[in-house]
Amino acid sequence: MSTTLLFKFPKRNGMPAVDVTWYDGLDNLPPIPAGYGVQGLDPNIPPPSNGPIKQAKLNPGKIIYSKELTFKGGSHGSTLSIIPPEKAKEMASRLPEVPKSPSNHFANFLKACKGEEQTRSPFAIAGPLSQMFCLGVLAQWTGEKLVFDRDKKVITNNKKANELLVGPPPRKGWEQYYKV
Repeated sequence: MSTTLLFKFPKRNGMPAVDVTWYDGLDNLPPIPAGYGVQGLDPNIPPPSNGPIKQAKLNPGKIIYSKELTFKGGSHGSTLSIIPPEKAKEMASRLPEVPKSPSNHFANFLKACKGEEQTRSPFAIAGPLSQMFCLGVLAQWTGEKLVFDRDKKVITNNKKANELLVGPPPRKGWEQYYKV
């Protein structure tokens, strides 16, 4: 199974509207921009328990389009690159210096939980991002367009999907932990 999901975000908090397109599944690749080059597998991703990760046509990651630039990056907290490389070289002297990270994405999470490092993927961002992807999974499950009311935090056009979003009521005494 493969899906292409489009998330449409309105203007909010002084930021412009943005569309996020999620390509999922084998052989469901996004349009690859000119100058993309080769993307290696992120060495920080641990292999699955059943052996090494098989090389893919395009490894997990992201392509970000701005008005003037296109960026590529691997999964999780990987470094972004400007593409094509010639454009990156042309801009090199104007780019900010990014400090070297003391740990990879996965170790950083554990160290941040223990208070040893500041998280580079704060929950204020990771929480809503995870919620967005959960909505995407519900869209995959239903096979339908879902309309989400950001203020009321409900799916307005699919009762069954909204019931899955809300879930069963919490046990008595646990209500405070179920508030979004």
